[in-house]
Amino acid sequence: MNKKDLLHEQVYDWVRRDEFLWRKANAWGVSRRRVLQLLTAAGAGAATTLAPLSLRRQHQAANAEGAANAIVKSTSPTFFYQTGSNLEMRWEALSNRGYLVPNELFFVRNNNPTPRLDSATWRLKIEGSGVSRPQSFSYDDLLSMPSVSVIRAIECAGNGRSFYQTAYGRQASGTQWKLGGIGVAEWTGVPLREVLQRAGVKPTAEDVLAESLDEKKVARPIPIEKAMADDTLLVYAMNGAVLPPDHGFPIRLLTPGWVGIANIKWVGRIEVSEAPIYTLWNTEKYILIGEDYEPEPGSPALGQIVTTQKVKSAFELPWDAELSEGRRLLRGRSWSGQGKITQVEVSLDQGQSWEVARLRDPNLSQAWVRWDLDWQARPGAYHLQARATDDQGQTQPDRVPFNQKGYLYWGVVSHPVSVS
Repeated sequence: MNKKDLLHEQVYDWVRRDEFLWRKANAWGVSRRRVLQLLTAAGAGAATTLAPLSLRRQHQAANAEGAANAIVKSTSPTFFYQTGSNLEMRWEALSNRGYLVPNELFFVRNNNPTPRLDSATWRLKIEGSGVSRPQSFSYDDLLSMPSVSVIRAIECAGNGRSFYQTAYGRQASGTQWKLGGIGVAEWTGVPLREVLQRAGVKPTAEDVLAESLDEKKVARPIPIEKAMADDTLLVYAMNGAVLPPDHGFPIRLLTPGWVGIANIKWVGRIEVSEAPIYTLWNTEKYILIGEDYEPEPGSPALGQIVTTQKVKSAFELPWDAELSEGRRLLRGRSWSGQGKITQVEVSLDQGQSWEVARLRDPNLSQAWVRWDLDWQARPGAYHLQARATDDQGQTQPDRVPFNQKGYLYWGVVSHPVSVS
């Protein structure tokens, strides 16, 4: 296998599962098949014991939903739906705006209140078996290093969760996002590989784990191949401004194309390991559990691990929009975590017929494309639909299989509109 394949999150999870089996077999002195039999027989309990105990205790103890002053920036209902420490962007706020989402409109997904950190005392620790020279970097140290700017999307794994209720009449657990848990920005920072090289990253390094400085110490690993990629950054600026507190000040991780939880905010520590890393966030949380999602044999995770987001589309309209009749220009945006959009189709009659929308430049991979369609709006009730196709050949389906935690909904959504 080419190591570049590990840049794809699902391939990475498969490879680490197989390596996990091999290591357990050696440690226990039995065959890989026997390890698989033992883990399968033990069921979920065996997997649970593999997640670090301290992380599980933190998870059980932390409860920041609804905490006072959980978010630093304005939470104006003109721009957002608010649920506890989370802000979902209202799509109508993007109407007639440019390609990037302004910082003040960018969605917020927090596990707990935004921490207030001081860049003067903040330090980034690089340590672990995968480096030969553990390091500690100050904020000014990072600002003095070579910088890179890229335009990429970050999307919450639960974006679209509410549509499981629409499709199945069953509510998945978690914040009931519509489609506003997505944003595209210009991110500026230091390539992660720059600090890893200064810490003497070893050829034997396998996994890299960034850990947050918030209450939960969120930590989810990525492979060394992804860590060394050109556009994997330690970000300190967003859309040309200092990274806002709600979005990770002083430093956050950017892992383009990977699910939102991998883009750790408020990074304070990075562990580089010569062995696979498993944490609460890739064994118990951010996994797919349901009739159509059998756990991978031999994996320490309780279900299939959530990986790269797929294809989605949204209209730049209020939900339950009320429009006046006449000629209109319908606008929207479509995106994919795995490439760029090649086509968008729009239905004005709830999927009975489809028209191809015009795509507007720019159309960037792992970001999004803006599109529009002429519409002679006549009085009545409508459920507008949009479906996109990306350059990997993925087209949005009518709906996707249910999972208990409500991740990765990428089915076609019906947007209610009334015209008078």
